[in-house]
Amino acid sequence: MTGTNRRRTVVKIGSSSLTATEGGLRREQIDYYAEELAKIAATGEQVVLVTSGAVAAGFARLGFAKRPKATHEKQASAAVGQALLMQAYNEAFASRGLVVAQVLLTRYDFSARGRIRNASATLEELLNRGVIPIINENDTVSVNELKFGDNDTLSALVANLVQARCLVICTDMNGLYTEDPRKNPNARRIDRVSELNDDLFRMAGGSGSSVGTGGMRSKLEAARIAIRGGVRTFIGRASAPGDVLRAATGEGDGTYFDAELQKLSVKKQWVGFHSVPQGCVVVDDGARRALAEGGKSLLPAGVKQVEGEFHPGDVIEVALEDGKRIGRGVVNYAAWQLQAAAGLSSEEVLRRLDVSRIEVIHRDEWVLF
Repeated sequence: MTGTNRRRTVVKIGSSSLTATEGGLRREQIDYYAEELAKIAATGEQVVLVTSGAVAAGFARLGFAKRPKATHEKQASAAVGQALLMQAYNEAFASRGLVVAQVLLTRYDFSARGRIRNASATLEELLNRGVIPIINENDTVSVNELKFGDNDTLSALVANLVQARCLVICTDMNGLYTEDPRKNPNARRIDRVSELNDDLFRMAGGSGSSVGTGGMRSKLEAARIAIRGGVRTFIGRASAPGDVLRAATGEGDGTYFDAELQKLSVKKQWVGFHSVPQGCVVVDDGARRALAEGGKSLLPAGVKQVEGEFHPGDVIEVALEDGKRIGRGVVNYAAWQLQAAAGLSSEEVLRRLDVSRIEVIHRDEWVLF
């Protein structure tokens, strides 16, 4: 993604903000958010809504006493709940003179370049015609191996896809705290984050709601994805009139994450966040330093272990010996070739194998997490 981000705001609303603990929609909340997004649209900003709530909206209608856990039960609940959710949104926005459109996406839509180009073209057409796209994961057909896990990640991917100026993630907590403020009244809120690091992720707790799936940690991961795409991100509370507009304009009740000055290219965004890795290589500390600190390519000498079956051109992850994933890249070797080349010098690899490029992953096709 290059150039200046457009006058677009992506707003993500979670299940706990839209549904009751026992299931079903809270129509007054749907109406609140429709009014809030209408205020943003009235400023000339184009708005995209990423919503959760389909499973939570539908499971009570199917007779479940609480949110189901079995995949087929959740998918059935989503099939019922998505219709209820869109009906409520359509009525709420229509009363304000706004047209909405349903867009259901899966991880596979992002991992396949052709499909994500089609999704991007559709969203562009909708936005240019003044329509508010309402995006949700297609829970009815998503499989666990390819699910986003929560819509926080989905909202960050969408924000990068539409080249948004701002991502607003609405939650029941007013930002990121040094500790859980529900347990420690002395916990301090962090108003602005200029760099995401391991300490911040350690501060993040688990999910605070029985109807949702995303906790603060997943929201930090979403912020990481968004800011790597150059999208300023807000995580915080919205409950009073004008709160969402204030969040989008820098005056919200929460934590702001500054966008990185050096945005990832479209290709590197796809490699780092949209693609589905086909394997993994474990590297030594020298290779880690070359990749993470030296801006170098990964060479066969630094590879210690190869996992999975992959081919040249596939995306693979790179991990340390303790299992920590440090990044992704486009591999130039087949798995069997890399197993044979692991630990060897570049000269020895060229003597033994017929490879098009000596680099396992070239630095131009590498994304550091």
